[in-house]
Amino acid sequence: MEYKALVAVYLNLEKTTKRLEKTAIIAEFLKKVAAGDLPMIIQLVEGRVFPENEDQKIGFSSRLILKAIASSSGVDEEKVENVWSKVGDLGTVAEQLLEKRVQMTLLQRKVSVEKVYKNIRNLAELEGAGTVSRKVALVAELLTSSSPIEARFIVRTILETLRIGTAAGIIRDAIASAFEKDVNEVEAAFDVIVDYGEVAQRAKNNKLHTITLNPGKPMKVMLALLVKDVADAFIAVGKPALFEYKLDGFRLQIHKSKEKIMLFTRRMENVTKQFPDVVAVVKKQVKGSSFIIDCEAVGIDMKTGRHLPFQMVSQRIKRKYTIEEMARKFPVELNVFDVMYYNEKSLLHTSQAERRKLLETIVLPQKCKVKVTTKMVTANVKDAETFYKKSLEKGNEGLIGKNLAAVYRPGRYVEGWVKLKPTLEPLDVVIVKAEYGEGKRATWLSSFTIACASNGDLLEIGKVSTGLKEKEDAGVSFKEMTSLLKPLIISKKGKGVEVKPKVVIEVGYEEIQKSPTYTSGYALRFPRVLRLREDKSVKEISNLEMVESIYHSQKGKK
Repeated sequence: MEYKALVAVYLNLEKTTKRLEKTAIIAEFLKKVAAGDLPMIIQLVEGRVFPENEDQKIGFSSRLILKAIASSSGVDEEKVENVWSKVGDLGTVAEQLLEKRVQMTLLQRKVSVEKVYKNIRNLAELEGAGTVSRKVALVAELLTSSSPIEARFIVRTILETLRIGTAAGIIRDAIASAFEKDVNEVEAAFDVIVDYGEVAQRAKNNKLHTITLNPGKPMKVMLALLVKDVADAFIAVGKPALFEYKLDGFRLQIHKSKEKIMLFTRRMENVTKQFPDVVAVVKKQVKGSSFIIDCEAVGIDMKTGRHLPFQMVSQRIKRKYTIEEMARKFPVELNVFDVMYYNEKSLLHTSQAERRKLLETIVLPQKCKVKVTTKMVTANVKDAETFYKKSLEKGNEGLIGKNLAAVYRPGRYVEGWVKLKPTLEPLDVVIVKAEYGEGKRATWLSSFTIACASNGDLLEIGKVSTGLKEKEDAGVSFKEMTSLLKPLIISKKGKGVEVKPKVVIEVGYEEIQKSPTYTSGYALRFPRVLRLREDKSVKEISNLEMVESIYHSQKGKK
């Protein structure tokens, strides 16, 4: 397939903001795509070249795109950067400069979808001496061979900022429409294999029913809805209910297949190498030839046995060096709370009560190393409140309440799991814009525009600049945040920049107010950065529904 056929779809999607129209455009296109090409096409329509649950990243910065545009257009880098400053979007910069390139090639080739897809995927695989120049050459080759309008979308795909409004829900609905499948069936399939490309291929071949869990391939995890008190928890999940301590750690999905053990974060990032201590414990203390278990890894003081705050161990998630030293310095206790697959059998449709019973037979507790989460099963409000209080006294975040009859369903849903916390729920938000500071902060991004989610869109909900530190050893620093955001810059104007929505932070605040200033219609009063949420993806940030729920619950508002 020629790339220009896909570009025509992009252009049609750009022309409308209506969800149903976007769904129809994609569905009609998918009907014409061969089954073997669907994984590639779906990923490109999503604006990616790797499924969400794959470790590989394109890793091509805005600065390298500047070099590639300069090389393919015959314009020096300084001029390219000047145009970028005025236009803002590097895709549009590529389009404009390639339209004006001095020496148009007489042998301009037709670019295929496969060529674009493979070249961009190859960017993640290049390594060793001369990697940067080879990566730039690979992109420049695509841009030189493409038309100006094709160049716009190639650049945007590389930067993962396609800007055509194809949220996951639209892709899901388009697959269902194209191949006459139930939307819920399509979504359930995606939650297991986390790849709409493969889901589309299976839907076209009438094989959605054959999808199953596969140890080694991370899945979406189940999440809890926020409730205000124990009484509401019982209303949501029924009586009796299973209650567990809500711990201040990070989620780990642990897979075992034969003798191989793999650890994945809730973002489905493979962190097996970062936690050799956990691998060793699981190998000895969890019985079974194959399994997928759901856990919370919590920092622990080996002398007192008390749990430590998340910040104490979060740095281990991204650690690539001195791993063994970090494991000794910041040990973790593994708290196992669910099992989704065991000895070649999926347990997704097994009840919570049965899964918990099995879990307690396969996990062999070891002090300060691994245990099944502390639980209580009760129908009594007072007993649950006492358990809640005990959890808080131990320094935990609160409680998780669970429906004993519930199956394991990825995502948040009513009658599944709920969570109780004593204060206004902090929000997990994504940074979408930032500004350079003044004076000694002139080289740092020091003010950040943050956004929540709403039906696949990102809605701004305020700016935050407090909570970060000037010294690197005192928590999240301005320098660290700047280094995280700089490679994500996609446009800039004056001191302000727009960034790819990748960096998720947890934000506290005094209250939520209504505000016309931000696209969400709300603003956070006195927001402050609590911590980086490297364990969370932008798809897991707080949504507008949650913001509105907190708004109405605070200070007795109804």
